[in-house]
Amino acid sequence: MQIAAHVYADRRRRLMASLPDNSAVVIRTGELSTRNNDCDYEFRPHSSFFYLTGFPEPSAYAVIHPNGDLTLITLPKDPEKELWDGFRFGSEGAIEHFGAEKAAVLSELDCTLVESMDGVEHIAYLFDDACLREKIAGWRDTLASRARAGAVAPTQFINLANFVAEMRLVKDEHEIAIMEKAAQISVEAHKQAMKSVCPDMMEYQLEAEINYTFMKSGARQPAYSNIVASGSNACVLHYIKNDEKIDNGDLVLIDAGAELGCYAADITRTFPANGKFSEPQAALYQLVLDAYYAGLKELTVGSPYEAFHKTAVKTLTQGLVKLELLEGDVDTLIEDNAYRDFYMHNTGHWLGLDVHDCGAYKVDGTSRILEEGMVLTLEPGLYIAADNQAVDEKWRGIGIRIEDDILIKAEGPYVLTHGLPKEIDEIEAFMAENN
Repeated sequence: MQIAAHVYADRRRRLMASLPDNSAVVIRTGELSTRNNDCDYEFRPHSSFFYLTGFPEPSAYAVIHPNGDLTLITLPKDPEKELWDGFRFGSEGAIEHFGAEKAAVLSELDCTLVESMDGVEHIAYLFDDACLREKIAGWRDTLASRARAGAVAPTQFINLANFVAEMRLVKDEHEIAIMEKAAQISVEAHKQAMKSVCPDMMEYQLEAEINYTFMKSGARQPAYSNIVASGSNACVLHYIKNDEKIDNGDLVLIDAGAELGCYAADITRTFPANGKFSEPQAALYQLVLDAYYAGLKELTVGSPYEAFHKTAVKTLTQGLVKLELLEGDVDTLIEDNAYRDFYMHNTGHWLGLDVHDCGAYKVDGTSRILEEGMVLTLEPGLYIAADNQAVDEKWRGIGIRIEDDILIKAEGPYVLTHGLPKEIDEIEAFMAENN
């Protein structure tokens, strides 16, 4: 699923309209990364570069001129290199396929950028890109040294990050279509895991079922490192070893999402390896599910972002008191962060080109108001460490998270990851039928 070149051009025009007059944007996509010796990881473009250009190759630079025109600087066509490493678009392809008004090859980078910056007052770039910052300083110094010849160096520098983040925060129809496709591929992968799990298999064997489904469905790779955590491993929030045996009676927490067209899905489900929740597992699972539904009601246009987290926390804390895992007044327990012994993360995050997507959660110190087109995750959980001596033994070593991807719509929240069981009876029935 590809986005047409004119959509990227419109994004560039909107970006330039948000910047001061006589501004230019400079951004780069990054380099190949070495895995070991002479073996490279598969290249993945910088998300904001890709958002503005759609160009997928490494070592590329983009200049967006004050009038909105695009210059792409790319690796050159090279038959010998392409024989070993694969096809390159080159400068002609940059114009033909990606809507660039001008293009140059990487050997022309310095002269192209010096020319592009001449007479431009503001240069916007990503301040956290140290390599680019150094190059821009050099190009500016070159222009300054040519002042007597009439060159005019830029005088102001703008951090591009917030401008692009604001644009990326609200998804257009093209992005939403890709994200729902990625979400549904991920749903099928989680279903395959529920079908395939059995006690005594290894976590990585279950992970293989997920990756197999991603790839056969058109998603070349996961959006992030898969978490396949059985038993007490589920209490490690970013557990990615996935190398232990799944025991009978374990819950299995899988946090995995496909990446499609550089857009991420992000799903978590927790289910019993033997197909049947124990009584303590079911009690905690239902509490997390109650928090999920309570939070979902808050994901509406006009609501503050923080509302769904606060609602989920209150539901969880009330339930923990009821289950005698906490003792005291609910509001006081929340104020004292007592619940954080069992629930230590936020209830969601922005989702898009990055799994933890860009965009401020507060504006002028106040929780951001949700708008139509925003996409975020809803992911309450509970984690009771195996060595937690403060609770009854029956609760120890249980980790649970339930996560879906939610599109904010005028008519109410829309679950992009629809169709994946999360009710206890649905999970048990699905596993009994398919396992």
